[in-house]
Amino acid sequence: MRTKKRLPRAARDALLTAAILSAAVAICAAMGRIAEDDAYVGFLFVLAVVFVSRWTEGYFWGIFASFFGVVCVNYVFTYPYWEINFTMTGYPLTFVTLLAVALIVSTMTTQIKRQERLRLETEREAMRADLLRAMSHDIRTPLTSIVGNTAAVLEDKGALSTEQKRALLRDVNEDAQWLIRMVENILSITRIRGGAERLTTEYEAAEEILGAAAGKFAKRFPQTQVSVEVPDEVLMVPMDATLIQQVVLNLMENAVIHGGAAHIRLRVGRSGTDALFSVSDDGCGIPEKKLGALFDAAKTPSSFGSDGRKNMGIGLSVCRTIVKAHGGEMQARNNESGAYLCFTLPLKEEKPLET
Repeated sequence: MRTKKRLPRAARDALLTAAILSAAVAICAAMGRIAEDDAYVGFLFVLAVVFVSRWTEGYFWGIFASFFGVVCVNYVFTYPYWEINFTMTGYPLTFVTLLAVALIVSTMTTQIKRQERLRLETEREAMRADLLRAMSHDIRTPLTSIVGNTAAVLEDKGALSTEQKRALLRDVNEDAQWLIRMVENILSITRIRGGAERLTTEYEAAEEILGAAAGKFAKRFPQTQVSVEVPDEVLMVPMDATLIQQVVLNLMENAVIHGGAAHIRLRVGRSGTDALFSVSDDGCGIPEKKLGALFDAAKTPSSFGSDGRKNMGIGLSVCRTIVKAHGGEMQARNNESGAYLCFTLPLKEEKPLET
């Protein structure tokens, strides 16, 4: 199911302004039946101007709301009704007040939005740069191993037994598979565009995402048992399906490669206004000293330990980056029988910052 096409920003601002001003008119009309004077009218329209200036882009709609408020208060809600009379005492002050409120609030809102965009852009670019830099460093190690092992087989003059050759080729195959996953992670990061651009999301059935990830995982690790648990309702979640599949695959692969899991359980369900995805296993769990920095690539700069074994840092950093780009959160802990990792995705699209 595809995301509904967004209205242009100007159209959305126009509709929002119309809705706020209509609400102000309706409230004033209702209050007029029970209130003894009309002192409240000016305050309600000042509040309406504040809302319009805060939730629309630029200055136009706030100033428009100011003019509309002054005319509406004069024409509709002040005696003589349904007549324009700007000579009455206080109306120049009312107009100046509404206009000043619109300009001040619009200016502050525009500056805040611009600063927030710059902060998010800087944060995302820094995260992407750290991850890509760490990955480019990690790629050298398996490549060196592949070159060395294949060279040993090609230059062999009968010194290596058949079993030794098979062992070298198995190592080459494992390193090549790991490189494929690393490239997939790199491609995932490049799909996360910061700054002025945003993720292209579509409403997807959460159970289908888990099923697709489990199917791909089974081809790589056929010896590992996977169970999928989904709720009775169909959860439609706005997401980039390719990226979220990559997250689930990374979590499952970590459970096998680093936790030695023989059984993995995938779950998805509703948690308040979010969809909660979880991956739990029966492996050895996560060392307590690593839990605090599990998703931080800067604190786990290499995917290889001193023994040449790949650790969890990069793949999980990619997962967190993807989930955060969707507006979600990720957590990890140990269960009695293994590790438990979960992440949330909002069930409704969050309104992105506009440029």
